[in-house]
Amino acid sequence: MCAESTGSAAITGSLGDGDTASSACLYIVHVAILVQLSLMWLAAIFEVGGDALIRRGMTGGGTSLIVLGFVILGSYGVVINLMGLDFAPMIGAYVGWFAVVSILFGRFYFGQRVSVPMWAGLTLVLLGSLVIQFGTRAAAPGVVPETPSSHKTSSP
Repeated sequence: MCAESTGSAAITGSLGDGDTASSACLYIVHVAILVQLSLMWLAAIFEVGGDALIRRGMTGGGTSLIVLGFVILGSYGVVINLMGLDFAPMIGAYVGWFAVVSILFGRFYFGQRVSVPMWAGLTLVLLGSLVIQFGTRAAAPGVVPETPSSHKTSSP
């Protein structure tokens, strides 16, 4: 892993002399962040979209929409857990994505007006999500959160 081979300079890209290893590690970190953001966006679409299909099915769209919504809604859990991040900070950060997608679905799929209190509430949710995500990192700088793979034990 980049951090193990080049130390903290991989994160800052400060090894100097055009070191290609640090550039490659910095690129990998950026790609990993983009992948995580994409997975959160996809998970939010699955969760909100699945629930929207269930609602449509229950209000006259039929059983097939309910079943499809159920499958899509269940897929959200798989997608969000593909990241392998610590559960509480991951879900805390994800809640912001969920709130944005919920408001967008309400507006464009169900034709609901987004009121000033809804925008204010969304702002508070996003601020809380940022506090959870970045506050966790600030509380323990330099500490790498545990991942499910770090719980593996080796055989004697």
